[in-house]
Amino acid sequence: MKYKAILFDMDGVLIDSEWLMRDTAIQSLAEHGVHARHEDFLEFTGCGEDRFIGGVAEKYGLTYDPAMKARAYDFFGQRVLAETNVPQGVREMLEILHRRGLQLAVCSAADRRKVLYNLMAIGVTEDLFGAFVTGSDVTRKKPFPDIYLEGARRLGLEPRDCLVVEDALSGVKAAHAAGMDAAAVPTTFSAETLREQVQPEYLLDVIAQLADLPELN
Repeated sequence: MKYKAILFDMDGVLIDSEWLMRDTAIQSLAEHGVHARHEDFLEFTGCGEDRFIGGVAEKYGLTYDPAMKARAYDFFGQRVLAETNVPQGVREMLEILHRRGLQLAVCSAADRRKVLYNLMAIGVTEDLFGAFVTGSDVTRKKPFPDIYLEGARRLGLEPRDCLVVEDALSGVKAAHAAGMDAAAVPTTFSAETLREQVQPEYLLDVIAQLADLPELN
C-alpha cells in the first residue's frame, strides 16, 4: 500500500453540494441587491466561503461582510438534506478504506458548521475520521498548502504518505504545494480541465473508484 492516509475535500467530492452552495450564496447576496450567477463563483471554488462569497460580492461592487456567509449557511442547512446528492457508494467506500487500516481525514476550506451539515447528509459521523480540519483552522486557504499540511500533522504523518482527493483546481494545487499526490474527480471542473491545468496523479470517473486504486490495496 503506497499511502497511509487519504485527505478528503468535502464539497464536490464526498457530496454533490457545490451547486447548492452557489445557490445559497446567490440567495444571501440577493438580500443585498446583488443578482449573482452560478458561473460567477467558479474562480473562487475551493478557496473557502469568505473568498467564495466575498469575491463575487466584490465583482458586483459590494463590500464583503461575514454575515453574508452566515446567511448562506442558514439557507444551506435548511436545504442540504433534501436537495443534495450523495454520490453512489461514498459511505461504503469510506468504510472499506477505513477497514483496510487507512487513516481518513476531512480537509475542507468551508467552515466547520457547513462540513457538519454535509456529514449529516452523507450519513457518517465525525469519528470515522482521524483528523477534521476546516477553513476555520487555517489562515491561508487553498491553493496554499496549509490545510493539507495541518491534516497530515494531526495524523502524525509525512506529506508523502498522504493522498488528497479533490474536485477543484485550487485544491489540487494545494495538495501539490503540500508535497502530496492528488486524485481528482470531475464534478466541478471537467476531466480535461483538471488534466490540462493541474495534472492530478489520478483522475477518477466517480469517487467510489477510489477504493479500486492499486496503491490503496
